[in-house]
Amino acid sequence: MTVSIIVAIGENHAIGKNNQLLWHMPNDLKHFKDITSGRTIIMGRKTFDSVGKPLPRRRNIVVTRQDITIPGCEVVKSIEDGLALCKGEDEVFIGGGAEIYKLAMHLTDRIYLTIIHKSFDADTFFPEIDKSEWKEVKREDFEPDEKNPLPYSFITLERL
Repeated sequence: MTVSIIVAIGENHAIGKNNQLLWHMPNDLKHFKDITSGRTIIMGRKTFDSVGKPLPRRRNIVVTRQDITIPGCEVVKSIEDGLALCKGEDEVFIGGGAEIYKLAMHLTDRIYLTIIHKSFDADTFFPEIDKSEWKEVKREDFEPDEKNPLPYSFITLERL
């Protein structure tokens, strides 16, 4: 099973503020949907709360220390417990937030990274990526357009 992180970050590794995204980039949302549809996505409870509902056409697993049930989701106590439910799947996605990304980094084989080419005022950040551990295998760069106000890049990294 390939464990993949999927994340969009600013140039300063910003991913959020007040449990909200920092930008509206429809092409990135479509990219996320295209990559994760039909797959399992593991996310933390705060990320789930910011999304507000299970992501459609995906198996949603929420990691939380709380003893709760979330309709349409499987709830686990750790990322490892979530991955254990996914035996036999070819690729499973880690979808945030910051604490989940940090805890999952050592388990991760691939990173689907969107970089929004701007620094943002944020309170939540993606961990540093140790460039000695990762190789860029794909990159697409985009200029702003009528729907996507900022330049951005879709990058795929694989663990060396």
